[in-house]
Amino acid sequence: MGELETEEQRSRTEIASYLRNLADQLDGDGDVTLELGGNEVLLNPSNPVTFKLEGESDWSEGDTEAKQSIEFELVWWREARTAKEGELKVCE
Repeated sequence: MGELETEEQRSRTEIASYLRNLADQLDGDGDVTLELGGNEVLLNPSNPVTFKLEGESDWSEGDTEAKQSIEFELVWWREARTAKEGELKVCE
């Protein structure tokens, strides 16, 4: 089992490029590589994939700034295998 959860600041242009690359990988039938902050995870999505999308603007009366966010989540199920069989690879 492996997990990648990290964050770093990037420009909107850099993020758009990253998402386009991810979209191209998803459009194929092979593995998907996620890399951020020097960490990497290799996944192999199967069909069907559940797509979750959340947009939020959070602020209270008197605040001078509002925290806004977009979250994407893709969920699918695969047969459980050991990392030795290459199903999931995490590199740090």
